[in-house]
Amino acid sequence: MDATRYRALMRHQAGAVTIIAAGPPGERGGLTATAFSSLSDDPPTVLVCVQRRARTHGVIAATKAFTVNILAREQQALAERFSGRGGLAGEQRFEGSAQWGTLTTGAPVLAGALANLDCELLDEHEFSTHSIFIGRVIDGRFRGEGEPLLYFRNDYWDIGAR
Repeated sequence: MDATRYRALMRHQAGAVTIIAAGPPGERGGLTATAFSSLSDDPPTVLVCVQRRARTHGVIAATKAFTVNILAREQQALAERFSGRGGLAGEQRFEGSAQWGTLTTGAPVLAGALANLDCELLDEHEFSTHSIFIGRVIDGRFRGEGEPLLYFRNDYWDIGAR
């Protein structure tokens, strides 16, 4: 199985779109990801998979904290901004794009996201081109309303419109 065929197969798994973010203002990194999953509720833990060449990878490793910001359908432009397609990197992705704050760890949390999970880094496992970061969720918040932004078959989907 080659990488191109594998990616084509994986595009058939619908996934919630998130922005993984880390770092203090002026040194922040963030990226769009669907490689996120709940790991356990006792203790509350998640895992995220991040390409080791991504700037955000180094920020997570250095700060030992990150957030998972689960995007609402109206935040597609942010997903595209943080995907790297527009050429923006690092702190540029955060500038003027949305309201960002912090919770307990100091990692960036996105205002208006469906949910924000504020995590301290517990463990890191390297595999091939990526690292699997395991984070203990120590704080969080969520919106009571809103529809998710999903990624399926190489496109963003609005489940209310499909």
